[in-house]
Amino acid sequence: MKLTIIKSNLRDGLAAVERATGENQNLPILKNVLIDADDGKIRLVTTNLEIAVRCVVSGKVIEPGRLTVPANILAGVLGNLTGERLNLETKGAALHLTTDSYEATLEGTPPDDFPIIPKTKNQTEQIEIQGGILKEALTQTAASAQFSELRPELSSVLFLFSLNDLKLVATDSFRLSEKTIAGGRIRANTKQGFSALVPLKTAHELIRIIKDDETVHLYYDQNQILFTTERFELISRLIDGTFPDYTAILPKKFDTEVAIGRAELVNALKLAAVFSSRSGEVRIAVPENKKGLRIASAEHGVGENSNLIPAKITGGALEVGFNWRYLMDGLRALSTEEVLLGINEENKPAQLRAAGDATYFYVVMPILRT
Repeated sequence: MKLTIIKSNLRDGLAAVERATGENQNLPILKNVLIDADDGKIRLVTTNLEIAVRCVVSGKVIEPGRLTVPANILAGVLGNLTGERLNLETKGAALHLTTDSYEATLEGTPPDDFPIIPKTKNQTEQIEIQGGILKEALTQTAASAQFSELRPELSSVLFLFSLNDLKLVATDSFRLSEKTIAGGRIRANTKQGFSALVPLKTAHELIRIIKDDETVHLYYDQNQILFTTERFELISRLIDGTFPDYTAILPKKFDTEVAIGRAELVNALKLAAVFSSRSGEVRIAVPENKKGLRIASAEHGVGENSNLIPAKITGGALEVGFNWRYLMDGLRALSTEEVLLGINEENKPAQLRAAGDATYFYVVMPILRT
């Protein structure tokens, strides 16, 4: 293998794939990146056996070939080089890297030892979606999931496709997010719907590497899901489990509804967090006169605070406790200046959503007082 490549192209390609490397004492090659040069293209491939990422980088293939080298060593070299034009050449099981003023040799591993990257059985039926739309939907929902070995379905984002729309849903049993992507914003050549539990780690990788202006193609089969663009491919195992029947617990109505400025609510929560208890509890109250929303917190040995912020309120007076971090996660997913907060009594979930946007909502359970 003999290549000429611009450093920034190689560095950016490696950054897209290196987090899919793995730690495995029995398979140390999982720490490596496979450099595959053929048909005039340079591809970088990594896998941890749960997901695999393949990225195409621009460069000149002088002689085709394949080799794997430690991803962290190659990243360390690229992060400190000053030259832009790189020459890469294999010498036996080693990669020789040179610039006008620098040279290094990285000990590699024969490519035949690298795991075979699986393919989805379905190579024809697909969903096509703009990268920015998918990235936003993943960002808005993934924050509600959590890593759990006991309940793997909570370590996932549910992809629920019907012929009318694509829903992304995630929950950790204390809060839940749902984003609906309307059928007019996707293209599909499949005649049937599906549901798939995409691992949370996969969702985070997609958020990190998808670019807003690229088109993403999604292929699905019973065990795997594949995301492709002109620049990269990411294939992931699916989680084998049953997602909770979340529609049964969604609030249908609210005792009190509050329209409030997002920035004002965020600032009030940050202030309340300074005095909140170890449970992260803040008290949200609608006073009898309904002249604002009160955000308060207290902690023994620290102090207490109370903040009344302007709001438009419909419904009765009440007071409920929430984990301020959970509320902040929901607010980060919203971008409008005004948000709507629906609140019920202490044993029922509340809901956050953006004013004028019915495609996304965030449901959070209150902290129950014993």
